[in-house]
Amino acid sequence: MSTVRNKAREGWSKVIYVSDCVGREPWVHKFAAQPSELAELRRTLKLRLILWGLPDHVDAAQICMSELVTNVIRHVGEGTPSTLRAALNGPYLRLEVTDPDTRALPTLLTVSSALESGRGMALVDTLTDHRWGVSVQGDRKVVWCELATDTAVACGTTIAPHVTRAGAILDLYGSWQLPREKVQSGRGSVLGAAAAEEAAVGVMADVLHWLHAHGHDPDDVLDRAQTHFEAELGEIA
Repeated sequence: MSTVRNKAREGWSKVIYVSDCVGREPWVHKFAAQPSELAELRRTLKLRLILWGLPDHVDAAQICMSELVTNVIRHVGEGTPSTLRAALNGPYLRLEVTDPDTRALPTLLTVSSALESGRGMALVDTLTDHRWGVSVQGDRKVVWCELATDTAVACGTTIAPHVTRAGAILDLYGSWQLPREKVQSGRGSVLGAAAAEEAAVGVMADVLHWLHAHGHDPDDVLDRAQTHFEAELGEIA
């Protein structure tokens, strides 16, 4: 059960509903670079981009992120403490993977049938139209890439009834669960952004506890909920 709860906290803890609009603040996720983490990173990044209104960019972003993380695993070492950051940089979606080794720098090699090493960055180079690089910052390095996006994508203009219901639940839960000083009054919402974020984590964790206590599989319910959510977004699009 603790594993499921951690997934809810790490994967969804930055989903912020403010005035019926999902915030597009940069998303930062710390993790240990190992193969077993890749599936969860891809899943979490996919959800983040869907919430940002960028479902068409999920596949390319997942591939680029996977290659950047795989480079850390292969050339720095499994278990290396790393950070994934996703942010909108003008018309581009910027992905950054940070690790503490300033010596192992990625290189772009010619792809051939006899060459396995270097294929990952060649793929990143193609998907990003050569927009990638490395920045050494003191005792760490940041490998980044940028994918072109549609700047006309609107934020928070879809699934208004769903977001409205969720906002009401978070307002109610937050005003009851959170310390009074964290509850802020504001137009369209009782909760400020930070308080709404904490309330969202609390609601999800409590629901997972309820499911577990009543003999249901929390992981199965999470998967079904995400499938339902993505299907509804697809219908709207």
